[in-house]
Amino acid sequence: MSKKNKIVKKNDKIVKSINNNIRSSVRKLNPILKGIVGKKVEVAIRDLQFSEKRITKDIRKTINSAVANAENNFQYDIDKLIVKEAYCGKKITMKRFRPRAKGRAAPILKPYSSVTIILTETKKMESHGSKS
Repeated sequence: MSKKNKIVKKNDKIVKSINNNIRSSVRKLNPILKGIVGKKVEVAIRDLQFSEKRITKDIRKTINSAVANAENNFQYDIDKLIVKEAYCGKKITMKRFRPRAKGRAAPILKPYSSVTIILTETKKMESHGSKS
């Protein structure tokens, strides 16, 4: 039975948007992404709009792209979309060097990340048995 349930879940249309090469570390992105999971898309975008973090602009772009994908590819209603998953992963790290005293050099690491946003449509809960 569990295999059948998994098959049914795989038939659901996944609305996804991936933003590669965001100029920020995974450590800075994770708390922001954890804060928007499970929220409606409008609420998530509004929360990011009023955040003081620099990187929220790129996350907002990714969510807007996922919303556009949902509307264009699957004809979903924008008002019913929620953020199902939001996660990030490591990409390349640019290495730069800063001169220091006595002819030495100190490395500066500039990490990049990739952000993935997965949206789903909320389904209205139907009452199966009416008490009358």
